[in-house]
Amino acid sequence: RLTAAAALAALEGLALVVGGAWMLIQGLAGNVGNATQAETGGITLIVLAAIPLLAARGLLKLRSWSRGPAIITQILALPVAWQLLQADSIAIPAGIALAVVAVTTLALLLNPATTQALGIGPRET
Repeated sequence: RLTAAAALAALEGLALVVGGAWMLIQGLAGNVGNATQAETGGITLIVLAAIPLLAARGLLKLRSWSRGPAIITQILALPVAWQLLQADSIAIPAGIALAVVAVTTLALLLNPATTQALGIGPRET
């Protein structure tokens, strides 16, 4: 469960890097209406990718701190998925995929076996 959650978090991080790089390149090439907005958005996505990527690394190394950022990433992904589902375009499949990944990852991260493996929970006296 923990490895699967880490893999899904890493996948989200990589998707943010790819999306950010695409936006940045489009802005630099002048292929969009507002190049500055595209460049800023691209850089923002690349920087934000650090959160799920670091969380994935922490999960693989059994670091208890990594569960929080991983959960927050999934919670933030749900409204993004919802917005993609509201689009009337090719974004709908992306919204479905993002929603499935976010819900699956949340379920894996909240699983009692995961919390136990990370050493999270009540301590026995």
